[in-house]
Amino acid sequence: MPGFELDQSNAPIYEALETFRNMRVVPFDVPGHKRGRGNPELTRFLGQQCVGIDVNSMKPLDNLCHPISVIHEAEDLAADAFGAEHAFLMVGGTTSAVQSMVLAVCKQGDEIILPRNVHRSVINALVLCGAIPVYVNPDVDKRIGISLGMQREKVRKAIEEHPNAVAVFVNNPTYYGVCSDLRAIVDMAHEAGMLCLADEAHGTHFYFGENLPVSAMAAGADMSSVSMHKSGGSLTQSSFLLAGPNVNEGYIRQIINLTQTTSASYLLMSSLDISRRNLALRGKRIFEQVCEMANYAREEINQIGGYYAFGKELINGDSVFDFDPTKLSVHTLDLGLAGIEVYDILRDDYDIQIEFGDLGNILAYLSIGDRVQDLERLVSALAEIRRLFKKDPTGMLSQEYIEPDVVLSPQNAFYSKKVSLPLEQTLGRVCAEFVMCYPPGIPVLAPGEKVTDEILQYIGYAKEKGCSMTGPTDPHINNLNVVI
Repeated sequence: MPGFELDQSNAPIYEALETFRNMRVVPFDVPGHKRGRGNPELTRFLGQQCVGIDVNSMKPLDNLCHPISVIHEAEDLAADAFGAEHAFLMVGGTTSAVQSMVLAVCKQGDEIILPRNVHRSVINALVLCGAIPVYVNPDVDKRIGISLGMQREKVRKAIEEHPNAVAVFVNNPTYYGVCSDLRAIVDMAHEAGMLCLADEAHGTHFYFGENLPVSAMAAGADMSSVSMHKSGGSLTQSSFLLAGPNVNEGYIRQIINLTQTTSASYLLMSSLDISRRNLALRGKRIFEQVCEMANYAREEINQIGGYYAFGKELINGDSVFDFDPTKLSVHTLDLGLAGIEVYDILRDDYDIQIEFGDLGNILAYLSIGDRVQDLERLVSALAEIRRLFKKDPTGMLSQEYIEPDVVLSPQNAFYSKKVSLPLEQTLGRVCAEFVMCYPPGIPVLAPGEKVTDEILQYIGYAKEKGCSMTGPTDPHINNLNVVI
């Protein structure tokens, strides 16, 4: 973080692009559409304002791989706004930020302590670097069937049993809004000489709102990946990687440059710049309104009957240390409907697109662009769905988390000799690829894990209910690659 006060009303990338737009520079560089002239159909679709600033890196606009002017200034402003020592603009989504965090601290054979209910990007990074996961199985709420946070005692035990681990990784929050005791976990990690990394894909607003769970930087974490495009208002695929004082800025930049594009989109970077300014100047008021809308919707949905829109009452001081009130998560099984079934009905019959539905819950993602009238439409639709579609819930599967049986490291399994077998013939074999419902993108199976009967039942049930299953080379998930 710079040692002088920065003006958060500035947006240096945006301002440089506006200056550039007015210069009428003749383009003999890429991209080949030449400010949209070469692709009029695209220009009509996106607009001249947009394609006119889809430009290549050049001296007046800086370069994301080695920023020294306007991008560097934008990163300093972001670090200041988020309370970080350093901030990096990421144009490969939070996936690239998460992978950069892991690759920056782990090498082949290193152990990293993490919950199993992580996004697939974390395990992807382990495939790339060869690190060994030490899973802390999250607590589970059996009533609503969701995985929660990490219990402090389980983290302490993992640290004691694996003293050579290099880092502890934490979700802050989970997709459902559940937060672990981040400050305590950071302290435990640091006392053991380990770093603490946080996936804050769903926690951008923690940095700007009031009465929200603690942010990773405020808790003393060493790095955090922030999906600015989720709740912060920037364009899809734009994120920040935040870093504290205990990590080397130059080395992190080198790690980022191993995988991030050398042709960074100025549309994405300017959206980060403008959105950071917006939240720095108006975030407190914005997220106060978001919280009010979410609490209103929870109350209305819980009055319908049959639904359970859960919130802060889940807090137990440990595996649910805190809860993100902006997350409108709703349990649906008491209606005899899987979450994915309600998701489909809302989209197909009511033209309402929510974030995701799983076996027992739906999530309506609220952020800076939502309106009360839209929430009222959602509440009305849910009431009508209850009236029209409610059925006997007997025999419905609710469990979202299955404890893994890890046999090989993700890297060894992924790159092993493998054979494709019909799903029903894989029982007891070691999986060599991913299987997950997306969203949320938390693997049901990851490379190196044994295929169990419970997992096969889950996959079959999820397919039957219409969950979007992804990961395997077989798009229909009738076959699965297993280690020979």
